[in-house]
Amino acid sequence: MTNSKGIVVFSGGSAANSLVDVFEAVRENKSCPLSYIIPISDNGGSSSELIRVFGGPGIGDVRSRLVRLIPTDPSSPERLAISHLFNHRLSSTSSVDAATEWQLIVSGAADLWLGIPSAKKELIRSFFNLLNLEILKRSRPSSTFDFTSASVGNLFLTGARLFSGSFESAIYLLSSICAIPDEVRVIPSINSNFSHHIAAGLVNGDVIVGQNNISHPAAATALAMPTVGDGRPIAARTRHSVDHTEEIEDANIPGTLPTLRQKNINFSKDEEEDLPARIERIWYINPYGQEMLPPANPRVLSAVKQAQAVVYSIGSLYTSVVASIVLRGVGEALHSSTARHKILILNGSLDRETGPSPNPFSAFDFVEAIARACEQSRGHPWRSELCTSHSENKLKSSGPTSSTDAHGGLLVPGSTPNVAQTAEQNSIYRQYVTHVIHLNGEGTPKVDKERLAAVGIDCLKLYGRKSAKGVMLYDPQALIGALEAILGKKGDAMLLSRSRRNTMEA
Repeated sequence: MTNSKGIVVFSGGSAANSLVDVFEAVRENKSCPLSYIIPISDNGGSSSELIRVFGGPGIGDVRSRLVRLIPTDPSSPERLAISHLFNHRLSSTSSVDAATEWQLIVSGAADLWLGIPSAKKELIRSFFNLLNLEILKRSRPSSTFDFTSASVGNLFLTGARLFSGSFESAIYLLSSICAIPDEVRVIPSINSNFSHHIAAGLVNGDVIVGQNNISHPAAATALAMPTVGDGRPIAARTRHSVDHTEEIEDANIPGTLPTLRQKNINFSKDEEEDLPARIERIWYINPYGQEMLPPANPRVLSAVKQAQAVVYSIGSLYTSVVASIVLRGVGEALHSSTARHKILILNGSLDRETGPSPNPFSAFDFVEAIARACEQSRGHPWRSELCTSHSENKLKSSGPTSSTDAHGGLLVPGSTPNVAQTAEQNSIYRQYVTHVIHLNGEGTPKVDKERLAAVGIDCLKLYGRKSAKGVMLYDPQALIGALEAILGKKGDAMLLSRSRRNTMEA
């Protein structure tokens, strides 16, 4: 490796997995390290049951990225078998069937072991056996472990964490088993053996507790939501917990918010119900719901400080990206970083976190959410007089009444900025985002290039393709070209060829 200054990617799990090959191609061309910063606040799916019984971080996104990074070239039956094992989920229809399937895996009799060498199989199985013992030790008449839809990879990481007493050691072990190159690193945003939860504040004053409640609506089988006087659902989507939750012995300390104690194994990722208002910001909470500002993993800060480029990847804006950058130390690291390029890859569609649908986020709103989170991380109040507050403040079609008119402190395209004001705006937004890469098409976030340019942010439009569900997707080769055009041969220039209009446009 010739370049010690690396590329840092802030992302979640599943969405950004589709871009792993893109980031790897850029890393190889730049001959530099690549670090993925992954949040640990996920409390949905099988992670919720592991958190309920064992405590500890939400590991689903970390496991997802580690398994996705298993090299596929050259093709290897062993690596393919390992990928199938760690990606496998137990039965989703019956807890009894799931538990039976788990025992087959623990005993070494499951077909999932086919193709994995004996020495590696017994190493992996030893951690499954350890976890199985810990599950039995924690079993109570009022509380038993539910294996429904459990991820085998999540179970392995938990067993390795319990054995070593270190989440990062468990990640290192799984990275080694998966043969992930040393120059590619998966770094949890917080290095902890404890659970960390987030809450979201909406612009209407409502608060949503827990990442799963922020990102996904309840599954159809969930209990009915409580309502307010006029019959509207409460924004927090807090489902009634079972009676006598304090009598259930699990990893939650007494007094933990019922919302954080509940099982979130079954939820819908395909159906998204609008929030009643926009998300204003997110923050971390302790088990009692009080706001806190936990420190980021020191390895995150080191990676950002040594980066030649920072990328905010596609995925859930608040729960995948902002959840990492709002941590103490990250905002300052990004603010003081010598990285000349901080690139936002805009989502190809809008989701629950960037709605509601009558008032969707624009590209500028994505940028503002990142900048606000960085300032929040630094302990600085968000200076609304210098920033567009929310989309309720629309750009007036009639334009400014004078050359000094501004919209919420941001210059309306076409108005004449004064130098001092422009410098102030640039210091806030361009300090954290220098480029926006985006798609053009139905359902994509609106991109106002003039407005972004007014705060020093460059835009690159790519021509993608539609998925079977009608969602716009990035073309991998076009995205590689865009990233390399921004970074340049040595990461110090933006060399964009306008001749490639079929895939890219400035």
